[in-house]
Amino acid sequence: MTPSAIAVERLVKTYDGRTAVDGIGFTLPADSLTGLLGGNGAGKTTTIAMIIGLLTPTSGEVRVLGADMQRERYRVLHRMNFVSPYIDMPMRLTVRQNLTVFGRLYCVGDVADRIGALASEFDLEDLLDRPTGRLSSGQKTRVSLAKALINRPEVLLLDEPTASLDPDTADWVRARLQRYRAESGATILLASHNMYEVERLCERVIIMKKGQVEDDGTPAGLLQRYGRHTLEEVFLDVARGSSVMRESVP
Repeated sequence: MTPSAIAVERLVKTYDGRTAVDGIGFTLPADSLTGLLGGNGAGKTTTIAMIIGLLTPTSGEVRVLGADMQRERYRVLHRMNFVSPYIDMPMRLTVRQNLTVFGRLYCVGDVADRIGALASEFDLEDLLDRPTGRLSSGQKTRVSLAKALINRPEVLLLDEPTASLDPDTADWVRARLQRYRAESGATILLASHNMYEVERLCERVIIMKKGQVEDDGTPAGLLQRYGRHTLEEVFLDVARGSSVMRESVP
């Protein structure tokens, strides 16, 4: 039986007595695109950090591509990658230097050729020898996405990938993500506050609140369950604790 691409079981993370993630569990099949929603402090970023192995869970288990991320992450880290606007690349290094460093970290063969291909795809040719710190936010986003795809990951974790971007650049990022998934069959977990983005991209939505999974379903199923027309309205219902008549969560 083929294991799930991502399996989270009874996952807990506490900081100085404060529980950031409180016993959550879900599985994501291969070649799926899932949205992870929740307000500030809901536990989305902490969850993603534990999945990718940047944080050690207080308890519980994360398995990615069949590997236990606490004990066997070395088996699969080269098959994963992530995007976050909250983590900067070294600003003094040029774009080419940064991509070269990450390519070598991920043991990418023919790094120079791979950088050339990504530069062409993401319109980075004129930026490759510019210090990363001198790029605009939109340019940094394109570089960050190129970094995230440099190893052709099978699992891609995205934490607010279009935060603070203008609508045109955000739409460009979404289109590239859709194309990459269609071409590669990658499993993508997308944490976002952009409800339009989640509605457009995701087949399934997991909603977190106060460190727990509050609801889980398809976008259409959630709209029907809450009697709403948009995911933003569903999100507000959950965030504000509105009383709604719901069917059983699948």
